[in-house]
Amino acid sequence: MSDKKRDISFNHSQLVGRELDYMREAIDAEHISGEGPFAHRCADLLRRELGVGAAVVTSSCTAALEMTALLLEANPGDEVILPAYTFVSTANAFVLRGLRPVFADVREDTLNIDETRLAELVNERTRAIVVVHYSGVGCEMDRISELARSRGVELIEDNAHGLFGSYRDRPLGSFGRWATLSFHETKNITCGEGGALLLDREDDLRRAEILRDKGTNRQALFRGEVDKYTWVDLGSSYSLSDLLAAYLYAQLEQRESITRKRRAIWETYDAAFRGELEACGVRLPYVPPHCVQPYHMYWMRLPDGATRLRFIEAMKRRGIHCVTHYQPLNLSAMGRRLGADRPCPVTEAAADTLVRLPFYNELARADQERVIEETLSFFAV
Repeated sequence: MSDKKRDISFNHSQLVGRELDYMREAIDAEHISGEGPFAHRCADLLRRELGVGAAVVTSSCTAALEMTALLLEANPGDEVILPAYTFVSTANAFVLRGLRPVFADVREDTLNIDETRLAELVNERTRAIVVVHYSGVGCEMDRISELARSRGVELIEDNAHGLFGSYRDRPLGSFGRWATLSFHETKNITCGEGGALLLDREDDLRRAEILRDKGTNRQALFRGEVDKYTWVDLGSSYSLSDLLAAYLYAQLEQRESITRKRRAIWETYDAAFRGELEACGVRLPYVPPHCVQPYHMYWMRLPDGATRLRFIEAMKRRGIHCVTHYQPLNLSAMGRRLGADRPCPVTEAAADTLVRLPFYNELARADQERVIEETLSFFAV
């Protein structure tokens, strides 16, 4: 009998509640396309829990970002400031509408956008500042919000990592005029592929409904406001299938249980590594005291890129899958083509050295202990 240990994946999606029951309910109700009963339930729950005016459930966070760029109503040549250390969708959504990305560097400690360097990037062409709450830890929203107000630019939150996190007791996603969420399979709460757009203004909500519905006023027809619907604006097919919304609603119902499990995993990693790995030159996550995180990931920054490569390869040989994260958008082929390749040294260093450890809701204690043991062993050599 082989004594080979089974592999430990980086991420693993699992049922947490009544997903299959609700999906069967959606099928039995004969409504599995977009904007169905479960999508409305998800939207209502998000609106209540996050204290926002409305939530629009979408097919992905990318879709929600694209809707945000349309709502911004910018002109070609306008600029949007965003962190260089983020997923490409954060930039793509705005570039598709003709905006020029201006990449800001991130902080050394949280890897969030560096609020101390934003003012120098704002000019008469700036239309918006987009913040990304990296790893679910809130950006310094007091200072960033005040800068946006004083300079007359919109504030947008890409909150793909931070659902149910908070900054100074206020939910992440409730600071900007618009905010987006992700329910991709790597997120705390998932339906495989999904997202949401959060907003407060009634005029934004009415237009968002049109953008989501292929540029038509079909929702006005359902409300009895018109006798037929037609094409009235730009738009696309941004709705989430109610089959996926049913799965998502079951996950949202278990939000507190999910957070408790993930907190235990995060704190177990941190207790094992804090101090010991820092003495080896490894940087560990920092959570400011005024932030509450939803425990989205556990990352480490190793001393250099060569050490990271050796670590990932050593862990893989032991059946443990650790992964890197974003590549600097300012140095990407598209970033250079757009003339947005200003230096972002912290971003570039983080991209070369950051590694993420296996982290998912049902990560078994024995598996996590194995990850910890092998990690400590690597740095003890």
